[in-house]
Amino acid sequence: MKVITPGRICLFGEHQDYLGLPVIALAISLHSSISVSKRKDRKIIINMPDLDQVEEFSLDDLNYLKDRDYFKSAMNVCLKEGLVFSNGFESKIESNIPIQAGTSSSSSIVVGWIHLISKIADNPPNWNNEIIARLAYQAEVVEFNEPGGMMDQYSTAIGGCIYLDQQPFSVKQLQPKLKTFVLGNSNQPKDTMAILKRCRDQRISIMKKINIIYPDISFNNCSVEHGKSILNHDEQILLEATIQNREILFQGIKELQKGEIDHNQIGQLLSDHHLVLRDKLKVSTEKIDNMIHESIKAGALGAKVNGSGGGGCMFAYAPKNPNDIANAIENAGGTAHIIHADDGTRID
Repeated sequence: MKVITPGRICLFGEHQDYLGLPVIALAISLHSSISVSKRKDRKIIINMPDLDQVEEFSLDDLNYLKDRDYFKSAMNVCLKEGLVFSNGFESKIESNIPIQAGTSSSSSIVVGWIHLISKIADNPPNWNNEIIARLAYQAEVVEFNEPGGMMDQYSTAIGGCIYLDQQPFSVKQLQPKLKTFVLGNSNQPKDTMAILKRCRDQRISIMKKINIIYPDISFNNCSVEHGKSILNHDEQILLEATIQNREILFQGIKELQKGEIDHNQIGQLLSDHHLVLRDKLKVSTEKIDNMIHESIKAGALGAKVNGSGGGGCMFAYAPKNPNDIANAIENAGGTAHIIHADDGTRID
């Protein structure tokens, strides 16, 4: 048995979902794959040839021995849901999703892992992809009290283009007729957790200050006026950035829900989103900015940094000439992948 799970890009709402704000994400045609064979003992062996690593543990000892011990946390979450495993198994994980680059390589594997083990349990449940996403979020974020939102797990599990709202929680599958994108990996290392904590914690602190005077206000309904006379200059800029990105997303979903979308408008909104991420949240890098600049010179309709930023990937919207744009990204020092929308986690 083999499970295939996509990576993802964030179209709109970058650095917003963990604040309770909506996000629009797109599953992409880069994947992780996990194959499995059962064992007669209770060992779990995970072969990861891409990383030249092998991980091994027993079903009888699922205590966490390292940060982000995701294979064990996923097992624990599934056991809490009532799954039973009499025997262990051996698996092989391969992926062409850029690692630690903002394209949900880890979430793709956690989603695929939960999907896989749910199928080989003694009592396999009839979980749909939304349930798999919820459990992956618990295994990856809740179990380790990490700062991320739900976008990665739901996007890679459900696939296609999704609108994820959290107040109240809902997931809507969109059906936009999007064309080709080009993903560019800067190959710059990044500290995802540090960036997430900085961008999240600073803005949570800002909202706490606002709530002293305006207790009914949240990031969903605040305006820049709510911060005046309360916030310092830097805090006001962060508030403005959050509101600008919120409004860009609303323009984006309005466009994506049209029968015939305006591809130029989608590109412009992506670029507008990047400018806020670059200039106000400061999560881009000089190399990523240059890759974006060169991709637009080569004919991309728009481009933005992808994921938490500080390194990793960008992507460009390239409906007409993706090969030219891929070459431009490569010439700027990146590694280019021509991609399109794809389905969510599935049995191959």
